[in-house]
Amino acid sequence: MKIFITAFVTIFLAELGDKTQIATLLFAANKDHNKWVVFLGAALALVLTSAIGVILGSTLSNYVNEKTLKMIGGAGFIIVGIWTLLAK
Repeated sequence: MKIFITAFVTIFLAELGDKTQIATLLFAANKDHNKWVVFLGAALALVLTSAIGVILGSTLSNYVNEKTLKMIGGAGFIIVGIWTLLAK
């Protein structure tokens, strides 16, 4: 249960205000789009990307040390953050 709560809170907070949420907001703002179809499409996309993350993470963990994976992931976040700050 602890990992469930940790994963939920981490992903929930990371997605708030993310470009995924903004894109979903924009689709839902269009009066011609059915709100349930937008919700179901966005929800399915998030479930699928999460499934891909779980599959890749579990596969990579068979070949790469967990600490190394954390370092690579952390470095990736830092690089994306710097790129976002410096992008024009």
